This record gives sequence, C-alpha cells and structure tokens, in this order.
Amino acid sequence: MIVKITPSVIDGTINAPASKSSMQRACAAALLHNGITIISNAGISNDDKAALEIITQLGAKVSYSSDHIHIESAGFKKDALLLNDFINCGESGLSIRMFTPIAALSNTAINIQGQGSLLKRPMDFFDEVLPQLAVEVISNNGKLPLQVKGPLQANSIKIDGALSSQFLTGLLFAFAKAATTKVDLFVSNLKSIPYIDLTLNVMKHFGYQITHNNYEVFTLNPKNISINDTVNYTVEGDWSSASFLLVGGAIAGKICIKGLDVNSTQADKAILNVLKLAGAVIHINEDEIAISKSNLQAFEFDATHCPDLFPPIVALAACCDGTTIIKGVHRLAAKESDRGKTLQEVFGKMGIKVLLENDLMKIEGGEINSAEVSSHHDHRIAMAAAIAALSANGDITITGADAIDKSYPQFYNDIKKLGASVV
Repeated sequence: MIVKITPSVIDGTINAPASKSSMQRACAAALLHNGITIISNAGISNDDKAALEIITQLGAKVSYSSDHIHIESAGFKKDALLLNDFINCGESGLSIRMFTPIAALSNTAINIQGQGSLLKRPMDFFDEVLPQLAVEVISNNGKLPLQVKGPLQANSIKIDGALSSQFLTGLLFAFAKAATTKVDLFVSNLKSIPYIDLTLNVMKHFGYQITHNNYEVFTLNPKNISINDTVNYTVEGDWSSASFLLVGGAIAGKICIKGLDVNSTQADKAILNVLKLAGAVIHINEDEIAISKSNLQAFEFDATHCPDLFPPIVALAACCDGTTIIKGVHRLAAKESDRGKTLQEVFGKMGIKVLLENDLMKIEGGEINSAEVSSHHDHRIAMAAAIAALSANGDITITGADAIDKSYPQFYNDIKKLGASVV
C-alpha cells in the first residue's frame, strides 16, 4: 500500500484508539479466568486480533457484539481441551512473549508460530528460563518456530529483564496461574517498568495477588476468586498511538483527543512530558487533551523505559529549533525494524539529520523535504513519517503504508478527519 501525505493544517476533536497493550493483557487474563470476561472498548488492530485468535486456539470461546467482546473460558488448566496444538502470534512481540509461558501451563506440546519480523526476533530467553520451570522447549536456535510442553511449575528463579519487560509479563501470568503456594520471582536489570505496572493492574483487576519489592522481587500468591465470576474490563485509550496525534497537533494545527487516562500506567504517557519539554501548548482537561502548534525548541529526554516513543519524538524533534538528544537507542534493535537505523534513513531522506552515538540519538531540527520513504514494514515508522509530512515543504509518499494495521488501522482515516490530505 502506498500513501501520499500533503502538508496540511489539522484541526478538530478525535477519540484515542484502544490500547493494544491493555487489550492483549486482558485477553491473557480472560483465558486464565475460570468464567466469563466482558471486554469493552476492545481494540481492532492486527495485534489485538492475534491475541483473540490465540486464546481461541487455547480453548476460550470468543463472541462479539456491537459494544463488547464476550469471552468464556474454563481457566486453561494443564489438561485444558485445546482447539489446536499450535498458536500463531502474527507479528506481535507482546503475544509471543506473553502467551508462550501461558501455553507452557498445558501438558500438551504446543507449537508457537509467528510471521514477518517476529521470525527474526531473539527468543533465547525461553530456551534458558522455561526448562528451569519443568517445561520442555524445542526452538530454532533461539528463534521461531518453537515448541513448549509443560505443565509449567512456578519455581522461585532469577531472570534478566534487560531485553524486554514482556518476558516478565508472560511469566507473571503463568506463575500466578500455576502457583499453589506463595512463590518469589527475582528480576534484575528490568526495562520498561511502566508496562509491568500495566500488567499488574490488569492482573489485580482479575483477582490476582502480586506484590513487588522495587521491581526486583515479585511475590505471587494463589488466586482466590469464585468460579464462574464475571469480570468486566474496559480497555484504556492508547497513549502509544495517541502520541502521534499529539505531535501532529504540536507541529501542524490544533486538536483535542478524548479517551486518554492521564493516570494510566502506560509508559507512553510520557509523551506529555516530551511535549512540555519542547514548549508545546497543552491543556489537560477532565475528558480531553488539547494541543496546538507553537514555536518548538530542542530538548533532551531519556526514552529507555518508553522506547516506542522514539518515532513520534523524532517527528517532533524534526520541527524543533536546535538539536534534540534522546537516550535509549539500545532498546530499538529488536523491534519490527532496527528502529534506530530506520529512523536515521527515513528522516534522512526527508532532509533531517539523525545521528546515532552509542546509546544516544541526536536529531537536528530543520526543514522537512518532500520525499518517498519506506515504512520498512514498521507501523510506528509509517505513522512517524505521515505526521512529519504535515509540516513538510512538499508531499511525502510512504510505501508499505499498511504497516499501521499492526497497531492503529484507522490512523490515516483519523488524520483525514482532522483535515490532513491523505491519498
């Protein structure tokens, strides 16, 4: 898919899309819940669809209505009746890292599959950790496809959280389900801590008892909740996707976004701090966030715990006077693309100089030139290029533009509603 964005002034009010981080975690919790789960404000991205398909393959019954999703599960016990002996995680990094330990709760061998960039992502973590939990693992030299066979035993072990907090999320779900007595999980070098807060909030909503000591020791207690209880869960608005819209307002117009919780634990809520550092004009009201174009200045920001903000921050920094410095480049290599290098290439074609120096990215603000760029099959790269195009000196053409379907399939329609010229 090819999309052309013409420089535009945007204006209007729009609702934030549903958070796939919140939605996918809710799907995992619904699978493990012995009873019915009602999910409202459900997401429609490819990653959301992958999570729903996974829990269906693992035995949950999923049905849809106009305003919610109804999920019925027997709690995914070790001898659960599966629809199939495999799951396909699509291109969802969270799904592969979260559902693999959950699938390992079963005493049936389950094949874990994926597509696209997910086939290249390192999965050595499972080879190293799951055997310590009585799980048999067969992998493709640390890559997909892999096979797991449990049932997983919730033993007290120590893991390295440096690569991704998503591995810990999967273990927390699996441990909470498998634990028969109190068990501790020891974690070092944890990154993306706010996403663990989101995991803990979702699990608490479903009745799990988990405490932690400075995110280094997680203590899990057996769940105590009645069988057949109905759990109602509302998916949060997505700060990750909304960050692009907020940047669009800061560089190209005046917009209001509804449906975002300023008290959310989502890591990418930090975009508000970024915009304030740049001097954007922001008004936060009870039910909406308003932002408008202003003279923006370069800034420094540490994105180590919110690496998905790099693409919208680069689009913002391109429109700032001076050189912006972002820390946390080491978190970008194992994404849908090697995002550090991809951002450097894509924005370089648009006339914006992006330097990579060890763990720092430096972006020199300036005029954004007309260009044709590739998304590199990365949803956040496509959206960053599209937002930057709003303040360019000519059209920006994006190839592979349908990469947005992974997280925000209505993105182009939404910016068109705000007045962007998209063809």
